Amino acid sequence: MKINKQKLGTSVWQQGQLVEINITDLTDNGDGVGRYDEKVVFVPDTVPGDRLIARLTIVKPKYAYGKLHQLLEKSDQRIKPYCIVADKCGGCQWQHINYEYQLQTKQNQVIQALERIGGLELLEVKPTLPSPSPFGYRNKVTYPLGISTTGQVKAGYYQKGSHKLINLNQCPIQDQRLNPLLKEIKQDITRQGWKIYDEYKHIGILRHLSLRIGEKTGEILLTLVVNGNEENPEKLVPGITVQAKKWLEDYSRLVGVCLNYNSKRTNTIFGKETVCIAGRSYVQEKFGGLNFQLTADTFFQVNTRAAERLMEVVVEELTLSGSEIIVDAYCGVGTFTLPLAKYLQDVSHNDSLEIGNRKSMVIGLEVQQVAIDRAKFNAEINNLTNVDFYAGKVENLLPQLEVKPDVVLLDPPRKGCDRSVLETLLEILPERIVYISCKPATLARDLKFLCSTGKYYLSKVQPADFFPQTAHVECAAFLVKL
Repeated sequence: MKINKQKLGTSVWQQGQLVEINITDLTDNGDGVGRYDEKVVFVPDTVPGDRLIARLTIVKPKYAYGKLHQLLEKSDQRIKPYCIVADKCGGCQWQHINYEYQLQTKQNQVIQALERIGGLELLEVKPTLPSPSPFGYRNKVTYPLGISTTGQVKAGYYQKGSHKLINLNQCPIQDQRLNPLLKEIKQDITRQGWKIYDEYKHIGILRHLSLRIGEKTGEILLTLVVNGNEENPEKLVPGITVQAKKWLEDYSRLVGVCLNYNSKRTNTIFGKETVCIAGRSYVQEKFGGLNFQLTADTFFQVNTRAAERLMEVVVEELTLSGSEIIVDAYCGVGTFTLPLAKYLQDVSHNDSLEIGNRKSMVIGLEVQQVAIDRAKFNAEINNLTNVDFYAGKVENLLPQLEVKPDVVLLDPPRKGCDRSVLETLLEILPERIVYISCKPATLARDLKFLCSTGKYYLSKVQPADFFPQTAHVECAAFLVKL
């Protein structure tokens, strides 16, 4: 391939310089890694095996960030992206990488984190569980809204490394049953003349368009996040009632239209209050053989079938006898709690915990009261009577439970567990701990703390791909008491 005649860098290490490098690895955020003159260069949209010229954009003494300027030799793992805006949109990082190689890379990310951060070696880290589908897997999308230069409403993701909104009429990683709504809802908003929110001036009304679908049921919920808290929706969004009813008529899968109020100057998408304008405020979903009701702001795994696969691994690894007491910390709406309860519900347990007037075999803990309310409701509609849910911080609730659990399931946010949660585990010493994580670095940090005491050993780690075409990886780590 002919190399661009612009002068390549020699001994100068500065912004704007062109350097020739070979990509040898991928970072946790999806960028390619190469070296120039013993310095590390991070380049997005590249693949190990690529030889290329990069233009340096941010330069530090020992490393730099660059932009792909010219591809000299393509990696064997490089493929043509499925999406025409994959090189611009910030929704995906890896559409240009062969899917099998994505899975290998995610397994390696977990191994590297456990070894480098956790100091844990000679581990059994299983091959990454593939998603049942590498595309069309997202059951929920929330798009910021904007206005084009021609006055049309835009919805999409922000361009990589910027705050420029890339307009989408379809998205290959979202459930394809959502695509017809994305384009036409924008057109309806434009026709209605509803003002789009300006985050810099904090004026305007519509902030985000959110679509949620029950992957198993096909039911769709449409939610508009609005800048305001007006009790009368018609004053805030004139004509919304008629338009919402028309949307229900136009789209057979649509079961509800909602407004979510968020008047704060914040990056948080959803506010605390949601009102249903037409239809109902939730979609029905099936997970692990159970029925769930999900509202617009309910946290639920975005890849339903991939999460079910990991749930099956957890159940298989635990080999439940039916007599265990299980605590599910960070339980959300009971996504994993309720399927676990199902395995115990028909078994008599003489030592089962009695809290209040109920005997409980599975206990769910979650900081958000709204999630706990939904979890209790989901237990009720599935006739599960051997489960209890409590709202509050896990670090406060876990030490207060007058029970010695056999199994503790941890599924914390990306920041990992509060140190006091880990300290409590080392006091109550459950026979087994299952730690589900969406960030290998914090997982490795917490496992190091638990295993360094000599009270637990790490028996197995199972990565799972909940987010194909991105650098994110989920995994389950299984600890056994020594």
